[in-house]
Amino acid sequence: MSEDLFEHSAADRLKREAPLARRVAPRSLDDLAGQEHILGPGKPLRRAIEADRVTSLILYGPPGCGKTALARLIAMRTESVFEPLNAVTAGVKELRELIAAAHQRRIHAQQKTIVFVDEIHRFNRAQQDALLPDVENGKIVLIGATTENPFFSVVSPLLSRSQIFEFRKLEDADLVRLLERALAHPERGFPEVTVEAAPEALAHIARYAEGDARRALNALEVALLTTPVEDGRLVISEAVAGECIARKMLHYDGTGDEHYDAASAFIKSLRGSNPDAALYWMARMLEAGETPRFVARRICIAAAEDVGNADPMALVTATAAWQACEFIGMPEARIILAQAATYVACAPKSNAAYLGIDAALARVREERTTDAPNHLRDTHYRGAKRLGRGAGYQYPHDFPGGYTPQDYGVNRGVFYHPTDRGHEALIRAYLESLDERDRAEQEPEPHE
Repeated sequence: MSEDLFEHSAADRLKREAPLARRVAPRSLDDLAGQEHILGPGKPLRRAIEADRVTSLILYGPPGCGKTALARLIAMRTESVFEPLNAVTAGVKELRELIAAAHQRRIHAQQKTIVFVDEIHRFNRAQQDALLPDVENGKIVLIGATTENPFFSVVSPLLSRSQIFEFRKLEDADLVRLLERALAHPERGFPEVTVEAAPEALAHIARYAEGDARRALNALEVALLTTPVEDGRLVISEAVAGECIARKMLHYDGTGDEHYDAASAFIKSLRGSNPDAALYWMARMLEAGETPRFVARRICIAAAEDVGNADPMALVTATAAWQACEFIGMPEARIILAQAATYVACAPKSNAAYLGIDAALARVREERTTDAPNHLRDTHYRGAKRLGRGAGYQYPHDFPGGYTPQDYGVNRGVFYHPTDRGHEALIRAYLESLDERDRAEQEPEPHE
């Protein structure tokens, strides 16, 4: 009896000392912040949970958006045993032991087991394959949580046996409601203290938590623990909230979706002639630790792909910025990158050269090869002149204007179609003047 009392006391102490985020975890679907697109009234996932018809799930989204909380709620709602497993520390041996226990539980107690695998993307293929038979025959209900795109990080057979739901980053309003609920929660701690928080303080925490509920609750807990109680009142001001989150932390994975999404937004902002958006996305990448070299390469590509000959100085500027960043480094490199990015964003746009090379490559790959006309062939190798190579070639600089019409194997205007924007308008006008000159020389002279 005394041993049971000791264990009960220890369990109560652990519960009281658990982090605030754990103590105020949601107890119903209505308590879960955000995710209305998958858990709102009448949505398929909510109906499946309420009807106890949940199959294996893959929950995909940024940290702190409620994936683990939902898995625990599903276990509570369906009266299933919740078996958490961390993919970082667990191996196939632990996985098989857990599944064997779930099988016995299903046989003898008619109770389902939910196996929750946090960071399932960290399981290797063998570990993921070990789950397949038991997921398929229903021994367990698998709920995998991942911050990585599951279509890249989870094996196809497991994806085909699971429903995939994408979680979204929480809005500031969701986080404020979450913080207000935590302050009113009976297990928040401080049972005999009146706790008040200025609306500006909660808004500050929500803004700097970047959609992460766990981070917001951790900041609130720091505020609760470090703010003195005066006359039975604990007041959290905006200044206190600011001290609890000294610096905003960005959700950014240098190899995952955030990396590619930010880079894509940056490139499209350059292409769309929005220098402010380009600066924002560049700042986000740099602040999250992206290398200046990566950003500079993107600017160089945009300078050639999206500006091209509409402003030839764009590529010169971008290349110079890349080289300068190589020997200057951060933080000064941000200034150089900003100059190059805004130049490219503000430059007139043309993808004519880009489209031209792709069209030429397609012809090379798909059509019969065009031989170089004899007069264009090289004359420097031994025996070339005896074979007549280069005979008849007309050196353009020997003619007025540095131009004379001759066959170059491909007609002008087949691949490259300059626009009427920026410097390319001059190029277009020049090429059109050459076309007119060609036509004039091809016209027969009038009879006298």
